[in-house]
Amino acid sequence: MELSPMPKFFDRYIKQVAETNVVVALEKSLEAFENFEEVTFKQLDGKRYAPGKWTIKEVLRHIIDTERIMAYRALRFARNDKTEIPGFDENFFNENADGEKMTFEDLHQEFVLNRKSNIILFRNFNEQVLERSGVCNGIEITVKALGLTMAGHQKHHFNVVKERYLPIIQ
Repeated sequence: MELSPMPKFFDRYIKQVAETNVVVALEKSLEAFENFEEVTFKQLDGKRYAPGKWTIKEVLRHIIDTERIMAYRALRFARNDKTEIPGFDENFFNENADGEKMTFEDLHQEFVLNRKSNIILFRNFNEQVLERSGVCNGIEITVKALGLTMAGHQKHHFNVVKERYLPIIQ
């Protein structure tokens, strides 16, 4: 996937997405989320693949939090707001989220509802709006790139789950 301009830092997520249409990318990644077996998540409950790494619930909480932030940024830029938006510290968010206290059912439902809301949001952005940009955390990024980042960020973390977490239970 190539975007012009391709935003630094976010490129690692965007390049994981094959689709150029944001809505299709978000729908496919929602499908991938729904197809990931809940029993696998439950088997990983409370486990970390290494000391200091997040549990699976913390990973899911992080994906949801990040998507909310990306959608907020996309909405601001879509509405032509040129205010620079600061970054966020995912570790600080994790420390203050109590993700471990949530049930998988609540995390699943929150992800699905949030994603469906974002699909509707992006479905209503035309090409001109998708090309609008703004600056977040010192990086210029388009509305389209933020949407693709949401799909790619989820895929990135699901790849980490497959590569590092699943061997714990196999």
